[in-house]
Amino acid sequence: MAGWRALLLAIAVAGGWFLGAAPLARAAGPATGYEPPVDRPALADSVRQELLHCWHAYVRYAWGHDEVRPLSREFRDWYEQPVLMTPVDALDALLLMGCTPQADSARELIVERLSLDRDDRVQVFEVTIRLLGGLLSGYQMTGDRRLLDLADSLGTRLLPAFRSATGMPYRFVNLRTGETSDPRSNPAEIGTLLLEFGTLAKLTNKPIYYERAKRAVMQLYERRSRIGLVGEEIDVETGKWLSPASHVGGGIDSYYEYLLKCWKLFGDKDCERMWRTSIAALDRYVADRSTGQLWYGEVDMNTGRRTASTFGALHAFLPGVLALSGDVQRARQLESSCFTMWTLNSIEPELIDYRTMKVLDARYALRPEIVESAYVLHRVSGDPASLLMGRRFFRDLVAYCRTDDGYTTLKSVVTKEKGDLQHSFFLAETLKYLYLLFSPSPVLAGNDVVFNTEAHPLRRTW
Repeated sequence: MAGWRALLLAIAVAGGWFLGAAPLARAAGPATGYEPPVDRPALADSVRQELLHCWHAYVRYAWGHDEVRPLSREFRDWYEQPVLMTPVDALDALLLMGCTPQADSARELIVERLSLDRDDRVQVFEVTIRLLGGLLSGYQMTGDRRLLDLADSLGTRLLPAFRSATGMPYRFVNLRTGETSDPRSNPAEIGTLLLEFGTLAKLTNKPIYYERAKRAVMQLYERRSRIGLVGEEIDVETGKWLSPASHVGGGIDSYYEYLLKCWKLFGDKDCERMWRTSIAALDRYVADRSTGQLWYGEVDMNTGRRTASTFGALHAFLPGVLALSGDVQRARQLESSCFTMWTLNSIEPELIDYRTMKVLDARYALRPEIVESAYVLHRVSGDPASLLMGRRFFRDLVAYCRTDDGYTTLKSVVTKEKGDLQHSFFLAETLKYLYLLFSPSPVLAGNDVVFNTEAHPLRRTW
C-alpha cells in the first residue's frame, strides 16, 4: 500500500490541477502541487462534450467518408470507396453518452450507405475489430436488425481469409472475389478475431464463424515455443516463424488480450488454458524490472534471452488485462510505469527505452490503451489513483491534441507538433474509456459485457 500511496502523491505533483467543472481551456494550466477531488460528473460531461466536438468535425468535413483531417479540414478514406469507419466505430460511444440525435444520424448513414459488395482488398484485422465489432455492438444496443444483417454480410465476405494451409488467416481479402493476399502475418492479426466472429456466430446461429476463428487461434498457439512464447511474425501458409522477437507490443498485444476475453465471454476452456499458459510465460520471461518499476520488454521467443528494453503506447493495454484476470497487484505496478511514460512529456510517445527513459518514437496517435487500463483497474478494484491518472490524461489531451475541428495526432510529444488525422478509435476508445472511468454510475459493468480491442461492448445475450 505504501507504493500505491506514493503513486497517488506522484500523480498529484505531476498532474497540475483540472477542476472537472472548470472550462476546458484551464486544462493546460500550470502545475501547482495541489490536486483537488475528482469531480466525476463534471468530467464525464466534459468528455461527452469533447465527443460531440469530434463528431461535429466529422459531420462538417468528412460526412459519408471514413475519417476527418482536422487541420486541413478534409477527409481520409481507407479504400477506394468509404467504409464509414468513423460512424461505425463511434456509434456505440454516441449511444453510451446519450448523444441520441447524433447516434440516430450515424445509424441511418450506415444502413443507407455502407455497401460491402465491393471490389476492395481490405485488411481483415482492422475491418473485423472496427467494422464488424461496431456493427455487432450497435445491433446489441439498438436492436436494429439491419446492423446485424450488415455484420453477417461482412463476416461471410471475410471467411475466405481463413483458407490457408494452416487455417490461420491471410492479412488481406477481397470482399467481392474472396481473393486473399499477404501470408506474412502476426499473432495480433491472427488471434484478434474470435470475439467478433464468436459473437456473430451466436447472434446468427452460424457456428462456422466461431469455428474458423478459433481454429486460427489454436493453430497459432500450437506453434508457441518450448518456453511458451510466440514471435512477432509468422507465415500462415507454412506455419513457420519469420521473427522470433517476443513482446506485448504491436503485432502481438491483442492476441493475449483475446485469449482471456474469449474465456470470459464464451466460457471457452481452451481459451482459459491458453491464457493461463501464456501469461505464466510472459511473467517469467518478458516481464522486467528497471529503476524499481515493472515493465514488459522484448526477448527471444525460443530462449527467453532479453533482446530489447522497449515499451510504448500499445503495450499499455496490459495493466487492464492483468486487472481483468485478477492480478491487480501487478496491474497497478505496470500502470504506474505507464504513467511514468506519459508524464515524461505530458503525452505518451509511441515507444521508449525504459532503461534509459529515452524516447525512441516520439509520435502520438491518440491511442487509448493507457486510459483503458485505468478504467479497468478502477472498475475491478476501485483504485483512486486511476481517477487521478484519468484526469491527467484528459487534461493533457485537451491541452495538446484538441483543435478547432476535433482532435489530432502529434508528430512529436516532445515538440507537440500536430499531425492531421482524427482516428476513428479516438471516439470509439479513448473518449469512451475516459467517460466510463469518470461516470459516477456503473455503465456496462456487468460480467456479461466484454469489450473487444476497439472498445466495442459485446454482451452475452445468448
